Amino acid sequence: MIKCIAIDMDGTLLNQNHVVSKQNADAIKLAQQKGIEVVIATGRSYKEASPVLKEAGIETPIICVNGAEVRSVTGEVQYYTPLHNEEVKKVVTVLNKHDIYFEMYTQEGTYSNDYDKALATIIDIFASANRTQAYEEVVEAAKERFTEGNIQIIDSYEGLLESDDTIVYKLLAFSLDSNNLENARNELKSMEKIAVSASGKENIEITSVEAQKGIALTSFTAERNISMADAMAIGDNFNDISMLERAGHSVAMGNAPDEVKNAAKSVTDTNINSGVAKAILNAISE
Repeated sequence: MIKCIAIDMDGTLLNQNHVVSKQNADAIKLAQQKGIEVVIATGRSYKEASPVLKEAGIETPIICVNGAEVRSVTGEVQYYTPLHNEEVKKVVTVLNKHDIYFEMYTQEGTYSNDYDKALATIIDIFASANRTQAYEEVVEAAKERFTEGNIQIIDSYEGLLESDDTIVYKLLAFSLDSNNLENARNELKSMEKIAVSASGKENIEITSVEAQKGIALTSFTAERNISMADAMAIGDNFNDISMLERAGHSVAMGNAPDEVKNAAKSVTDTNINSGVAKAILNAISE
């Protein structure tokens, strides 16, 4: 019996217009009415995730930035698992060595030191999640990230890294050079205290090894006396694999890469066709 459902956002819950379809929203509300705990598990920051959910009338706890932060239904921080600043400096050294652009997700928001590359990064994530959407539409959606104040442009990261007050949740790295990206990925994977995943074909997401969606979901369910055997996870990308592998019921989106589909027990329809709603309705009707 499913008692908890964890749902990724980009490429999963959100359609090609980066919004929640009525079918998906209705299915989530129906599951909640049946007493099922629903939680959103996203690589987005809370500031980027919450307005989209609010617009759809969805009220749930949110596992943010790949599990580095967990928020209650009303937005309070329940707990967080940051990267230690010394680890961040080591990661930055590797990324700079391989000439890879990165953004820094902190407790005060997301920072970038290059507008053009920041735009390219979010375009990559959106395009990976919505492969059939027109490129011009992807670009316009990506630009909204700046007009809505979801990312702050700064001259340098040095001040952030030298401040003891800075809490870093995640580094999102991006490169069009596949060799540089792969070399950096391999070097980062040799570091014991970090986790390396991806939410797009040309990016790397770096968090604490304890900050992964699967670990956060395991803690979330344990606090509610729910077995992971009774949890369902729905996702579409590599940063979802940790929760797909841990949940008793795991569902990959029809638009997911084959490696992600192979990590799940079943595959639903695409995000464009409200695959989340179909997965939920199928599960709660069993």
